[in-house]
Amino acid sequence: MFARFTQDARRAVVRAGIHALDAGRPALDAGLMLLGVAETRPFSLRSFTATADGVRERVGVGDARALLATLGIDLDEVHRRTRSGADDPERWTLRRSALRPLRVTLYGPLGEIPLAMHARKVIEVAQCRPGPVTGERLLWGLLADHRNGAARILHETGVDLRELAREAHIPTHRAA
Repeated sequence: MFARFTQDARRAVVRAGIHALDAGRPALDAGLMLLGVAETRPFSLRSFTATADGVRERVGVGDARALLATLGIDLDEVHRRTRSGADDPERWTLRRSALRPLRVTLYGPLGEIPLAMHARKVIEVAQCRPGPVTGERLLWGLLADHRNGAARILHETGVDLRELAREAHIPTHRAA
């Protein structure tokens, strides 16, 4: 499924998967997908003003760095030593189950994580048109379903959603 993804869009999905695995989540959800997009910024949209920290605090992924630092542990250094190359998008795959077609799973060197329904929809919307799946297309997938909470999170972090949709060429209404 990653065949049409640009390297940057693929990196955003991989970051989201790593966050889900690190947090011990049972599935990669749309909030974590938004966090992956906010961290990697797979586009150059001026109107995407959300920060990774702003999104992180709203999706409930804590940052263990401060707690571990009180114990004298540098989490970034631990990751550098133990996860060398684990975040390389080329080492990850995204596959749909042949037996359960609604099940999409991200596989990589750190483990595997199924995509929750709303995250799967993000991928499906991003792939619905011909051409490469870019960061803008991932953003379109995140904003296409109001129930996944991405628009609310972006609004809470100060993003002008109308301007973002205009700049990213995201359709804002259905054609008649």
